[in-house]
Amino acid sequence: MNIIVDTNIFLAVALNEPEKEKIISVTADVTVISPEILYYEIGNALSAMVKRSQVSIEEALLAKKATDKIAIRLVSVDIRSALELALEHNIYAYDAYFLQCAIDASCPVLTLDKQMKRIASSLNIKLLEF
Repeated sequence: MNIIVDTNIFLAVALNEPEKEKIISVTADVTVISPEILYYEIGNALSAMVKRSQVSIEEALLAKKATDKIAIRLVSVDIRSALELALEHNIYAYDAYFLQCAIDASCPVLTLDKQMKRIASSLNIKLLEF
């Protein structure tokens, strides 16, 4: 089975968040897919977390290293379609890339983002829950 995995899932695993074990269990026997922008978004999120003093520089670098070890298939996304989705739902384009990826691949989404879950549901995108 293929699933689209949002950036926050990777960060939850890499930063040993409480959801980590459940995420690993849910994704154990699936092919994890994300848009090509994934690693850029991970870098942006980690730098923001350092800036807000949520993690140290060392923790951010270790988390980045941990995400590099996760098996993932990166795919391109139709940016125009994703932008239209972002504008229609008043969300960031980065979030729309994941939703558009799910639409294009006809795959369920795994995310911790409540707004993304709500929009995915409205678009009839299946959500994986744990």
